[in-house]
Amino acid sequence: MTDENATPEEDFAREEGLIVDDETPEQAIARLQAEVERWRDQALRAVADAENTKRRVERELNDGKAFAITRFARDLFGVADNLSRAVAVTPAEDADPAFKNLLVGVQMTEKELVAAFERNGLKRLHPLPGDKFDPNLHQAMSEQPAPEGVAPGAVVQTMQTGYELFGRILRPAMVIVAAKGAAAPAGGGQGGGETTAAQGASAYAKTQAAGQREH
Repeated sequence: MTDENATPEEDFAREEGLIVDDETPEQAIARLQAEVERWRDQALRAVADAENTKRRVERELNDGKAFAITRFARDLFGVADNLSRAVAVTPAEDADPAFKNLLVGVQMTEKELVAAFERNGLKRLHPLPGDKFDPNLHQAMSEQPAPEGVAPGAVVQTMQTGYELFGRILRPAMVIVAAKGAAAPAGGGQGGGETTAAQGASAYAKTQAAGQREH
């Protein structure tokens, strides 16, 4: 119903449902409050949908990046392992200058490779002696009596560095774990620990061979 004396603004408000004839002020307030709440709910839903879309896109981008470099990264793990072993077993003392320069070059190459891994989201997993063993990140190759300062069940030695890419484990760190309820014997009782470590090395070698066959 149109009021002949109504202003254009009042006519527009009636068309939009903002004014209803024969409605008390209390009814109008209640109706408008319900309308505000409806629009507020729609706005919150739109914000939530946008946030979910953003998270899904970020996850898909990360998955795409991970898929793109996973195979390439795994091919470089062996290179990183060999560089690390070369640095670890090469004595720097009492070496001639030419050999020292070669060692520095190997160290710099290893450092640059690790930096390249990190720039592409690849995180090294290399627990130190005494660190807590995490079955989600580490693979126990063997156990040996806990040496002094290492709690039972903790990591004794890392035999091979692991790698994680955007939260996905590409290769767990292979470690020796301190046996629970056993301490390292004093004096000449080191033989048992050496035997266990040797068993771990054997298991590690088998794992390496299996990895080579998979490639």
